[in-house]
Amino acid sequence: MEENKQYTAQDYKSDQYVRWCPGCGDHAIVNVLQKAMAELGVPPHLTAVISGIGCSSRLPYYMNTYGFHTIHGRAAAIATGVKVANPELTVWEITGDGDCLAIGGNHFIHAVRRNIDLNIVLLNNKIYGLTKGQYSPTTDRGFVTKSSPYGTVEDPFIPAELVFGARGNFFARSMDVETALSQEVLVEAARHKGTSVVEMLQNCVIFNHNVHNYVTDREFRADRTIQLRHGEKMVFGKDKNRGLVLDGFLIKAVKIGENGVTMDDILVHDAKMPENFLHQQLAMMDGHELPLALGVIRSVEAPVYDEEVARQVEEVKGRKNYSCLKDFLLSGETWEVK
Repeated sequence: MEENKQYTAQDYKSDQYVRWCPGCGDHAIVNVLQKAMAELGVPPHLTAVISGIGCSSRLPYYMNTYGFHTIHGRAAAIATGVKVANPELTVWEITGDGDCLAIGGNHFIHAVRRNIDLNIVLLNNKIYGLTKGQYSPTTDRGFVTKSSPYGTVEDPFIPAELVFGARGNFFARSMDVETALSQEVLVEAARHKGTSVVEMLQNCVIFNHNVHNYVTDREFRADRTIQLRHGEKMVFGKDKNRGLVLDGFLIKAVKIGENGVTMDDILVHDAKMPENFLHQQLAMMDGHELPLALGVIRSVEAPVYDEEVARQVEEVKGRKNYSCLKDFLLSGETWEVK
């Protein structure tokens, strides 16, 4: 390992031609991921990128790191094994809303619950793209797709809600058009010890074009989103004259300077408080009545699964007189068969 080497995004790019559709949001996401890796400075040979099945899951091919393009819905399970067996690796899991939240749903919530030191990047375009446009677990009710020609008749999963329901300790959100913010949250996710989940709102130019346009369009992005940073006031709007306050136990949007509201009334974001009641409210804001929350919403320390496994193994080894399977088999009473 080279000491003090300064890495660039190019060090993490493979020589493979990128085969996503022109205009796909995945192009921006792989670029910011490579920049984030360079900023973190973890060498490519100490980095692993694991994916499942789907358009987003092609990403490991474009990384000059260890990579594993696995099977549908199983990225979290395999990433868990990679991390526990190789604790020195920084492990990224790349997954889509279909791969992660449908067939992979159980693996996802249990990875979050166990708090394994994984960085899960969930690319959410609210559609199955690789299989050509069927509705996914995050598709909005009533949306017309090839598999719901008269509109879906079910409510979608909200990824943040699953993370909090599984007692998650790190959740962040960004969008493919917010490249600087995306790099920022990916770096914070990697530095967090334990499972970090970053939801990336991503455009599918072929099967679900402009699905996130109500918050990504430059015309009203500033008024419909809020970028949260720990320790800073929750202020948003084109003129930075709107903010969030508590009305009883619930979050409310106000205009600074109206009805006696001053900057002193605006909430300060605390991503590190153990209680998740306020974090859940922030994560559930959707850009309609309240602005969509972007940035790191929750980042709380907790025991890390792979570290606890390693500690337990060393503790047990210290109490035993054997260190390998052969010694174990020959310990205690033995019989010789002739």
